[in-house]
Amino acid sequence: MAQQPRALATRAQIVRGAAEVFDRFGYEGARLSEITDAAGMTKGALYFHFSSKEDLARFVIAEQHRISISAVEAIGGEPVSALEQIVMLCHEMARQIVEDPIVRAGIRITLELSADDRGPAGPYLDWIAACQGLAVRAVSEGDLRPDLDPSVFARFVIGAFTGVQTVSQVLAHRADLEQRVDEMWMMVLPGVMPADRHHRIGEVRAARSRAAVSGAV
Repeated sequence: MAQQPRALATRAQIVRGAAEVFDRFGYEGARLSEITDAAGMTKGALYFHFSSKEDLARFVIAEQHRISISAVEAIGGEPVSALEQIVMLCHEMARQIVEDPIVRAGIRITLELSADDRGPAGPYLDWIAACQGLAVRAVSEGDLRPDLDPSVFARFVIGAFTGVQTVSQVLAHRADLEQRVDEMWMMVLPGVMPADRHHRIGEVRAARSRAAVSGAV
């Protein structure tokens, strides 16, 4: 039992090193020697925990998803409207992408592996499902138009966010991601909120989660 915390710490160090390398070079470009160097570990230590580079990559994706779902759960406890929680989720995901190499690496290698149908769809489906559940609530709370299909809205929001963060990476190395996500909502909210709720657009746009950030510290 005394070795278990040490083994967990070793695995976490390997995952962090792998994330840094995957984030820089992608899945195909990453070499195990670079990962072990970044982690400060031997290949023997790596293979004790992971059977292959793909096994390690999938663990990074799973860890990225765990971090994201933790944010969903934290934001779900915020005492604000469902639509504000959706905005919070997008901004929190943007913060994670900018600050956490595990999140960046998980997203990058998910897209790479998806090019030949090896990438897991689960993380995106879970994000869409979480957003859809909040959208259903937002309709009932009167913040989304009653004629909107929550499933279509959720798929659009996750797709739009994915596009915004990708373009931000290409053009600005994500330095402007917070601003671009805010601009996304500036464009979207007037079209999806009923006219009698337009006075709340500024309040909804400004929604940020303190709980998710506190949980990440």
